[in-house]
Amino acid sequence: MDTLNFANDPGTVIEADRAHVWHHLSQHKQYETVDPRIIVEGKGLRLWDIKGKEHVDAVSGGVWTVNVGYGRERIGKAISDAVTKMCFFGGSLGTIPGAQFAEMLIDKMPGLDRVYYANSGSEANEKAFKMVRQISHKHYGGKKQKILYRERDYHGSTLATMSAGGQDERNAQYGPFAPGFVRVPHCLEYRSQDGSLGEEYGAKAAQAIEDVILAEGADTIGALCLEPITAGGGIIVPPKGYWDRVQEICKKYEILLHIDEVVCGLGRTGTWFGYQQFGVQPDIVTMAKGVASGYAAISCCVTTNRVFDMFKDDSDPMSYFRDISTFGGCTGGPAAAIENMKIIEEEDLRGNSVVMGEHLKGNLQALMEKHKWIGDVRGMGLFAGAELVQDRTTKEPVSEKHVAAIVADCMAQGVIIGATNRSVPGYNNTLVFAPSLIATADDLNHITAAVDEAITRVLG
Repeated sequence: MDTLNFANDPGTVIEADRAHVWHHLSQHKQYETVDPRIIVEGKGLRLWDIKGKEHVDAVSGGVWTVNVGYGRERIGKAISDAVTKMCFFGGSLGTIPGAQFAEMLIDKMPGLDRVYYANSGSEANEKAFKMVRQISHKHYGGKKQKILYRERDYHGSTLATMSAGGQDERNAQYGPFAPGFVRVPHCLEYRSQDGSLGEEYGAKAAQAIEDVILAEGADTIGALCLEPITAGGGIIVPPKGYWDRVQEICKKYEILLHIDEVVCGLGRTGTWFGYQQFGVQPDIVTMAKGVASGYAAISCCVTTNRVFDMFKDDSDPMSYFRDISTFGGCTGGPAAAIENMKIIEEEDLRGNSVVMGEHLKGNLQALMEKHKWIGDVRGMGLFAGAELVQDRTTKEPVSEKHVAAIVADCMAQGVIIGATNRSVPGYNNTLVFAPSLIATADDLNHITAAVDEAITRVLG
């Protein structure tokens, strides 16, 4: 049946989806007996599915993207105006929205200078990796080409970004991977490798990076790629002193510091970018998701002029960055990003993220006092996690089956929360909360009340 002519028939749309759509991160066997859920409208933090059920979205589109909330007509109009006037030209030429957003963005990132446009976080990180490799060949005889990445961190779903993937279950069955990517240990204080805590643990976790550098040979390391706050690997805020020491190590060994802000960027933690919470100065910053809050596809790889200038030797025909992202040339992305950034500023959504983030954390800590199953609450701004354990002393994780049941129970209540999903073997046990930055105290109370009921029903 033609769904375009029968769009008001929910059953027709559901069957078209069931027959033809391959959903992300989904086991499709379930759709043989249950209907796939079709979302048709969003406003603020609320969504309505094709059967009319209302949901409160506590994960900003499922993957922490819709920072300014749903239904922003001004963003839709900006996209329409831009693409109607001039929809696209490959990135070898410029566009007005591209130039304007780059200027706005750099104004928020002191010490950085250049914006390379692409269309997804994975692609932005690929660009950064290619820059590091080309710099190695051009300026270091090909030797300084290794890229360090951290256990539990995630940088994308392409084969190259999975080569820098610190989540073994996400990587499983997709190898072999690209050579030259080397893992460093995680910095989750709750699961400290040696029992140390606080600044002592922060120092040791950073020292573990230097240990890897020395073992590999500092003259072979081109970059260190880290999330400012580990996202899908468990919502991990690095301990005090960690980032200061990481910066020192990178400077000491002339290693480019690449910070992946795909999740944390654009106000999620309460500052424009997560790295700004820790006082570090990166060489490369990548971002996507909240850049346009999902209203259009856009990602950015932002660098210093020091990095940019390494590609400006016009005496060598191979010296420029010989890369292109086709849809990095769309005007809809930067047009949406401009309005998105204006909304964040005008409504002080960074400030709201700070205040409401404390409210969310307080609610989760109250749940922790009530439910013995919550072993740790952590996060920053409107980005929080609650790790579920069988026993607080042994920290044995709650089973994935029970975690999934809690998420499903919340969904049945009309509240959409997240959980670490096929990430770290044996440790997919953290509930995840990343509501849009417009969230109110009432919204957060509604969300955590649903979690309270779900934990009670599932775990007792």
